[in-house]
Amino acid sequence: MRALLIEDDPLLGDGIKTALEREGYAVDWFMQGREAISAIGSETFSVIILDLGLPDMDGMQVLHLLRQQSALPILILTARDAMEDRIGGLDAGADDYVLKPFNLQELLARLRVVMRRAEGRASQILTIGALSIDEARHAVSWRDKDVKLGRREYALLLELARHPDRVLSRPRLENLLYGWGEEVESNAVEVHIHHLRKKLEKHLIINVRGIGYRLDSQAQ
Repeated sequence: MRALLIEDDPLLGDGIKTALEREGYAVDWFMQGREAISAIGSETFSVIILDLGLPDMDGMQVLHLLRQQSALPILILTARDAMEDRIGGLDAGADDYVLKPFNLQELLARLRVVMRRAEGRASQILTIGALSIDEARHAVSWRDKDVKLGRREYALLLELARHPDRVLSRPRLENLLYGWGEEVESNAVEVHIHHLRKKLEKHLIINVRGIGYRLDSQAQ
């Protein structure tokens, strides 16, 4: 799970980034709209969090440009509480609207909702065969037994589980696990996969040689 955060307030941005990282997200944080627009064309993200009050561009203009390039879920942060502004943002392509000041737990919950909606899911619990993931609680169970995972192990498993039986490339998984500027060891994904297989089931995650990995929805 990799989030693109566009927020010019240093204190608020740092607080959101910290909260997201605790939830297992890798976060790319930009304070200007032009930088974020450039990033969306070259990196892989799961969700976008956009503040409308940016120093270099109007947030609505950034929203329009982002929507032209991407169908990713977009959550708007703003102090503009006029009904016309909220309607305008939603009509321009935003998936949800959070008014400042806000509670970080509400922001995290809304992020989970817009991401589930984008995947066509209604429940916070993702179940694939004997695997169950409760996104709100960050709880994983295998064959009805709780499994404790590290932050990146959880994020990797969740991404694979969101696309069962689909091969995801190693570069894509790296991009989702690590934010811009974070050092990534050459075998980082392989190490996390190894740990997941030990904690769950070695046949649950299949290595498609030379391409990537997929989660086997038939594994029991």
